Amino acid sequence: MEQILFSQEPDLSLGEFADILHRSTLASRRPVHDLDVLAGMLKHADVILTARLDGVLIGVSRAISDFSYCTYLSDLAVDQSFQGKGIGRELIRQTHEATGLHTTLILLAAPTARTYYPHVGMRQHESCWIIERTPRLPVPEKP
Repeated sequence: MEQILFSQEPDLSLGEFADILHRSTLASRRPVHDLDVLAGMLKHADVILTARLDGVLIGVSRAISDFSYCTYLSDLAVDQSFQGKGIGRELIRQTHEATGLHTTLILLAAPTARTYYPHVGMRQHESCWIIERTPRLPVPEKP
């Protein structure tokens, strides 16, 4: 049986990132059409963990952390055909371990994943407040 390889991959390619977002359904809630935004998401992440099977990317977690107090797990994406096999749980565990178990791990769940997170040991927080992002304006071309 093949073994899934989990590792930190700070230089994950933009193409692989966009592809796993599509294969996980997370693309419907991420700006996959805007490659500049996706590139920035990768560039400014503090921890990028991947799950690979025979070299093929089947899962990714992307987190932002101060490594002292809190960690925001901003993306957790597992290829739909590999969901339910513990890959997401392991990506969460390794992300938290990489940023420090002394940090609070925070995540905003996709509507379809709300029932998943209690299953892996996370507790729902009653108050989360957000300001929605505004679309980026196109950069005007020089005359």
